[in-house]
Amino acid sequence: MTNPYLAEWTTEFNLPPFADLKDEDVKPAVEAALSEGRAAIKAIADNPEAPTFANTIEALEKADATLSKVLGAFYGMAGADTNDTRDALMREFSPMLSAYSSEITANAALFQRIETLWQERESLDLTDEQQRVLMLTRRSFVRSGAKLEGADKDRMAEIKSRLATLGTQFSQNLLGDEREWFMELSEDDLEGLPQFVVDAARSAGEEKGAKGPVVTLSRSLITPFLQFSPRRDLREKAFRAWAARGENGNANDNREIAREILELREERARLLGYENFAAYKLETEMAKTPEHVRDLLMRVWAPAKEAAERDAAILSKMMAEDGVNGDLAPWDWRYYSGKRRKAEHDLDEAELKPYLQLDRMIEAAFTCANRLFGLEFEPLDVTTYHPDARAWNVTRNGRHMAVFIGDYFARGSKRSGAWCTAMRSQQKLEGDIRPIVLNVCNFAKPPKGEAALLSYDDARTLFHEFGHALHQMLSDVTYDSISGTSVARDFVELPSQLYEHWLEVPEVLEEFATHAETGAPMPRDMLERLLAAQTYDQGFATVEYVSSALVDLEFHDGPAPKDPMKAQAEILAKIGMPKAITMRHATPHFAHIFSGDGYSSGYYSYMWSEVMDADAFEAFEETSPFDPAMAKRLEDNILSKGGSEDAEALYTAFRGRMPGVEALLKGRGLLAAE
Repeated sequence: MTNPYLAEWTTEFNLPPFADLKDEDVKPAVEAALSEGRAAIKAIADNPEAPTFANTIEALEKADATLSKVLGAFYGMAGADTNDTRDALMREFSPMLSAYSSEITANAALFQRIETLWQERESLDLTDEQQRVLMLTRRSFVRSGAKLEGADKDRMAEIKSRLATLGTQFSQNLLGDEREWFMELSEDDLEGLPQFVVDAARSAGEEKGAKGPVVTLSRSLITPFLQFSPRRDLREKAFRAWAARGENGNANDNREIAREILELREERARLLGYENFAAYKLETEMAKTPEHVRDLLMRVWAPAKEAAERDAAILSKMMAEDGVNGDLAPWDWRYYSGKRRKAEHDLDEAELKPYLQLDRMIEAAFTCANRLFGLEFEPLDVTTYHPDARAWNVTRNGRHMAVFIGDYFARGSKRSGAWCTAMRSQQKLEGDIRPIVLNVCNFAKPPKGEAALLSYDDARTLFHEFGHALHQMLSDVTYDSISGTSVARDFVELPSQLYEHWLEVPEVLEEFATHAETGAPMPRDMLERLLAAQTYDQGFATVEYVSSALVDLEFHDGPAPKDPMKAQAEILAKIGMPKAITMRHATPHFAHIFSGDGYSSGYYSYMWSEVMDADAFEAFEETSPFDPAMAKRLEDNILSKGGSEDAEALYTAFRGRMPGVEALLKGRGLLAAE
């Protein structure tokens, strides 16, 4: 019987046949795909013909087609709906895949063919896109150690294998802590909580098999609990559990893993001739150097800290007026900030939430994409990997553009956070291949028969991830390696953060923010108060984020710390971290930088991109939010281009120049404080 992972998929749009994909079939499929890939690589390296772009670079692009097919389906499912078997498979695959990658980049004959093409590139009559792919391919080989020899080459392979294993373990440890902890609530403990939080706690209790409602470490539940619970003792208990993920001294403890990862990264960078890992990592990003990153972060840190300290004084006074002795603590901030927002902006999350229905916010994201880019979304009646996941056929003028899958609800089998991935990327080398794009979120699932309601932050997250999805859907390049979001890390967040702005367009909320029970649109005065409060508490949010980005940078810009937790404390003390605010991601649960190399030395990239997204949306504000000419410029110069050109060139082609930090500070309400 043919392995369903390896069989030709005859499903609609060649979607993975999820109902047929069994966990026991994954490993044989991966092993077969690796064998096929190795044979293809050997054929390229041993080809007696002189190297050409077609028989070397394009052949490399095609070599892993089966492996990409298998892993695209498996990892897409495993991140959103894991189990013990899938966890074990991911741990087993990490060193296998790392070894395979190392074999390729260490293949001297293969690299020599690439180097020959590089030296002869001016005479090869390549297109601009082909020149870019050749440069990126050679650079990837060099940065992976292709020029290393002997013991150094062997050591590099060992380091990459070990890092792959540690990254997977870090992620699974974090999920383990998040999955195992919950706090049972009595009926009295529910006092003061709005109904949507009570409903979410009861649903979580049912999932955990508890006797009643519980608070879990799902952000969609713990954040509103911290915001609304008047019980300071319960807020403290919940917050401490949230903050202690990955450092509980149990089997899921990540502190030693983080230390080893940092040491191995430093060694890897030094083997390649770099002073430290940050210098190595940032060389290929827009920022280029740690100094440029630090300059941006510190320019934002100063006004953000000032704003946070002013807010802390106000919240401390409110707490004292409540008769609470002691200093304002991290488990107090959201509670008193919520009360202050209601007092100053007359905004109550419980009153706001019924107007932010999940289905209507999905519809809003789709409609904005239609008005901007002409995309249309039709529900697909197909089997997905989980009953909660939904699929749409994305078309433009009758042409199939993508399949979009949305998986929105939190569950124990899903890692925390929100993300976008492509189970299949757009490319034209092997035909008109259109992408399969997946958005995963962790919103609270409502009781059966009731509408799913979002916070405004949830709605922003939905738009953010859909911005990433648009980057994949509108990609129009020849080569998979530069498709969609395959861009510099500090450029990848531009489309996603830019798309968030359309949620703030009044006419969008006027149409789609409708009450779950009455269907009435959000009252005009509430809408105006909501938009007026967009910069509320930005001191807190910015301090949370920038402190995390600075710790990430300092961890990698110099010798690896022997004790990351001690180093974290020293970094925070040096920048004067406010006592009532914690890092958004403390080291033991900082998955962005320790679950893989993606955002290592690069967590700053959200803010680097925000400098551009604030400036880019100003271009629309100068005309209109749905200006078709500006939308076409955005698609033609950024969304369709993937990594086919340098990021700075792409942005400059769209906007005519690179932006300064002022638009970001203005957008966060921090400009006056600078």
